[in-house]
Amino acid sequence: MRMPIRSTVLAIAATIASLGATVAPASAVPEETVTTTLRDAISALPVADEDRTGYQRSMFRHWVDEDTNGCSTRQEVLLAEAIEPPTVSGRCVISGGLWHSYYDNMDVDNARGLDIDHVVPLAEAWDSGASTWSPQERQSYANDLGDARALAAVTARENRSKADQDPNTWLPTDEGAHCRYLEEWTVVKSRWNLTVDPAETAALAGLANGCQDTRITYTRAR
Repeated sequence: MRMPIRSTVLAIAATIASLGATVAPASAVPEETVTTTLRDAISALPVADEDRTGYQRSMFRHWVDEDTNGCSTRQEVLLAEAIEPPTVSGRCVISGGLWHSYYDNMDVDNARGLDIDHVVPLAEAWDSGASTWSPQERQSYANDLGDARALAAVTARENRSKADQDPNTWLPTDEGAHCRYLEEWTVVKSRWNLTVDPAETAALAGLANGCQDTRITYTRAR
């Protein structure tokens, strides 16, 4: 587990916590397209303490076949992210193919060695606002194919190392992936109008200082 936050960033978290900062979510319009910069997007994320009361993974129905084409969300991501297309047979049975797990800069030639990671984990989403959503909204979040940054095919080892941690306590093994991961995390939180806790927002801000302040575009899901 990586602990990327330097003392200056920890000081930011302490300041936010000492103020008891809770910022109400900004007014969001579903399906609105937003263009901003990475740092501005981080600054705009509403800050609130996390609450995992009542969480169960089963509350996010996932790997469904929403378009009824025979392929589940997991299979759709595998097909979309393959760098060498696999063979697909029967009811979306995948064989062969090649994938790149960007978290640890590893190529994988067997789909069974890959997990589909929710970039912002289900438990983290629950903590950050999804506890108030309807079951259909949680299902839509857990199977979000509307933005390629929401789900990632990565090695099972890397995904299980991450578990439900946020960027304050976990980052991809490959340091060259940190800025991409930071952007994807920020986009998912912004797209779904989720909150960040004080330590998390301090971590995001600190990490962003080491990344280009790239322009990002996303469409609000809610």
